[in-house]
Amino acid sequence: MNPVVIKPSTWLTQGIRTEQVNHLTLFKFTQELGDRLQELLDKKKSDELSPEETAELEAIGELDTIFSYINAIISSQS
Repeated sequence: MNPVVIKPSTWLTQGIRTEQVNHLTLFKFTQELGDRLQELLDKKKSDELSPEETAELEAIGELDTIFSYINAIISSQS
């Protein structure tokens, strides 16, 4: 069986927004992607994730890590 792989770039056009925070433009999830993340986390807590949902959660988590890093660099340069 091949593992399910979802690329974080899947959400580049519909899952990402920018937001002004203290004169900085930071990357954030859209409300929809944030809600989906929470839904997947809730399912993970109750051990109900399918292999596809596990891959989706990992991809969103990777995207969150990337955003956190980029936003930290932006913040440190201000």
